[in-house]
Order: sequence, then C-alpha cells, then structure tokens
Amino acid sequence: MIERIKFNDVNLKAFADVPDAGASSEVWGSVVEFLKGKSYLVEAGSGRGKSSFCAFLYALRSDYTGQITVVDSNRGVLPLQEYDAVPLRRTSFSMMFQDLRLFPELSSVENVLLNNQLTGYTNEDDVRSMLTRLGLGEKLDTPCGQLSFGQQQRVAFVRSLCQPFDFILLDEPISHLDGDNATIMAEMLRERQQKDGVGVIVTSIGYRLPYEYDYVYNL
Repeated sequence: MIERIKFNDVNLKAFADVPDAGASSEVWGSVVEFLKGKSYLVEAGSGRGKSSFCAFLYALRSDYTGQITVVDSNRGVLPLQEYDAVPLRRTSFSMMFQDLRLFPELSSVENVLLNNQLTGYTNEDDVRSMLTRLGLGEKLDTPCGQLSFGQQQRVAFVRSLCQPFDFILLDEPISHLDGDNATIMAEMLRERQQKDGVGVIVTSIGYRLPYEYDYVYNL
C-alpha cells in the first residue's frame, strides 16, 4: 500500500540546459510530498511540463533528474523506478489521461469493463449506474468513437474509478465538461476518497475540477 510519494529535486532532463527553467515552480526542483488521503491541484501553463509530471508519477517515463520515492507500508521507502510498473498501476495508481486512451470501437461499458477484467473491482451493473449518473444512460452501448470528447471524458473518468488504487491522477479531467457534469464528477470522486482514504492529484491549465483541495501547487 502506497502511503506517500515524494518528489526530491525532480526536474525534466529537457530543462537541464535551459536557464531558469522551472525557477518559479513549486514542484520542479523542490521537495514536495503527496500523501494518501489528501487532495492536490497542480496548475500549469502551457509548456510547463504537466504531461511529463503525470507520466513521471504514473511510472510511464523516467527522463528526469532528482528522485521520486514512495513510502510503501509493506516495503518501506523505495525509488519509484524500482517497482514493477504493471502491478503498480493495477493496484496502487489509477490515471485518467488527458488524451483518454479509449478504444473507439468499444462501447462506454465495454471500455470500463475491459480494464475491470484485470482487477475484478466492480461489476457491470455498477458500471452502468456510474455512467448513467454522469448523463450517459442513453449512450451506454454506443461505440466511444461516436461520442463527443466531453462524453468520452466521462467514460474515462468512470474507468479510472473502477479499479483499486491508493492514488488517482486526473489530467485535465473536465476540459470539455459543463459545470453540472463537473460537479457530479467531483461528487463521485469525493465519495471514493471518503470511502477508501485515497490520495487525489488533479492537474489543470485553468479550468479546475470543483473540489476541496488540501494543497494547490504551481507547476
């Protein structure tokens, strides 16, 4: 079980030869901890490395300087790079990607259940109920390639909830949503956080998920 994540003087290797790159950041080149049970908003302007930040956290990339460590209740303190990324993403980290990464030929329900087959976290009735709550009741069996981007965002969000995790990372989750659906998304996320005590990390370039954040950082 991952209890905390620590960025210790982490910076993008691409910034290494750029004078003052990341100088105004509260994350790059700093010591920052993300604690399970807390919620974080990481705001970033264009070109500030938000996608890299997400990829580093999710162990998709390692092209950074400094060190990312995790405190594991079973294994102690370890560098993130020492973990086998596949089981880590299956049980400890969940992510909603900015580009969503849905299968366009599969329906909303099928996209969520495909991921759920790896974890057995929930069942089809609950998946349909969650999607319906986000206004997709008439689109449950529609191929995702025929949905609007905002509708696809809601599918990707439900998929990110339908697995076990200690931390969930949501990369610009509401860029194409109206206020009502953003509020419902926040309610569903809050329910999960209160139920399981998970850590929540949300990124934004200006349009915030309406959530009660414990910490707000400028990337």
